[in-house]
Amino acid sequence: MNFLFAWRYFKSKKSTNAINIIAWISMIAIMVSTAALIIVLSVFNGFEDLVKNLYGDFYADIKVTPKQGKFFTADTAFIQKVKSVNGVDKLSFTVEEKAVLVNGSDYQTIVFLKGVDNNYNTVNKLSHYITDGKYELGTPDSPDIVSGSGIANAVGAFPGLTQQPLVIYLPNRKANNFNSLNAMHSFEVKPAGIFSVQQEFDDKYAFTNLAFVQYMLDLTANEYSSIELSAKNADKTNDIKKQLQKLLGEQYLVKTSYEQNQSLFTVMQIEKWVIYGILSLILVVAAFNMIGALTMLVLEKEKDIAVLKAMGASEKRIQNIFLSEGFVLAGAGGFLGMLIAFIICFIQIKFQLIKLEGGTFIINYYPVKMTAPDFILVTLTIMIIAVLASWIPAKKAAEQFYSLKS
Repeated sequence: MNFLFAWRYFKSKKSTNAINIIAWISMIAIMVSTAALIIVLSVFNGFEDLVKNLYGDFYADIKVTPKQGKFFTADTAFIQKVKSVNGVDKLSFTVEEKAVLVNGSDYQTIVFLKGVDNNYNTVNKLSHYITDGKYELGTPDSPDIVSGSGIANAVGAFPGLTQQPLVIYLPNRKANNFNSLNAMHSFEVKPAGIFSVQQEFDDKYAFTNLAFVQYMLDLTANEYSSIELSAKNADKTNDIKKQLQKLLGEQYLVKTSYEQNQSLFTVMQIEKWVIYGILSLILVVAAFNMIGALTMLVLEKEKDIAVLKAMGASEKRIQNIFLSEGFVLAGAGGFLGMLIAFIICFIQIKFQLIKLEGGTFIINYYPVKMTAPDFILVTLTIMIIAVLASWIPAKKAAEQFYSLKS
């Protein structure tokens, strides 16, 4: 009944056109704000998904590292224990160390050299991002490296084009004095391929075979920096992580792919909430127009209120009628805004009309992903703002005394 009154008041002709104009302005403002909020949140979702996919391709589903120190020993019993965990699919053993890659006397750069085994390509998708050359890691006696595009540009490590072998320098773990001549081990390596995933990786990592790095660091064949695992079901990684952590004990760190980059994803979530807060302020501004429209409507309907009270309507009923009027204004604007946002996002997903400028991105269009929680969040926001904006005019309409006399 309250919404019936509210709807009749909304569509009825007012004695003053200004009331209609302000009501429509407030509804349009809410519509535009709602559409902008949904679109921006959907674009953030798209970029978040893109980054997660890139990081997910580079990092394994789960990574096991020692809690203290750089290396640990994984004997047959340890490996069988890891394999026994339900949900674990493939295992890859890696050794990682900071190194210096040198090309002649002019070019050098610091890299994170990662020695990986033959299974490494099954726990991530690095080989899918090879832009030049091949994913080949060589042998312990003749090592090849696959480097990020940033590293390749820094030292000129281009497959088939580099005139002389590159030299990799790794720390000598047995050296007593880091400043001595034997503080570093060196070996010639050949560039086999270049990958391009994301600048953070492209400027940092180079890959070669596991046995070579173990030899250069004076490690035994069963000493590693980490074990990287793929899950049979990616949705079960948290369950697998808990099982592994319980099985291996506190001396090991077990992290999912997201936890390996927790700071990045935390920042992305904070950015999304900040944008939501800023755009919600536009809805608050639109609510001021709604307060004005409802206040003028209360003045317009003084006689109607007096008649309703004379017929026995309680103050609460009068208040609910004008609260409902606020919901009608906000609801109509919010619904139209969501509909417009849905159409725009659907067109962008389907036809990718709005392009990214610069041409240096992995994709050349704005990624968009609509999610039900975003629509629910925006709906709740509109409802809260509608209540807050309608409360004062509705309270005034309910409590003020009106007379039918002229």
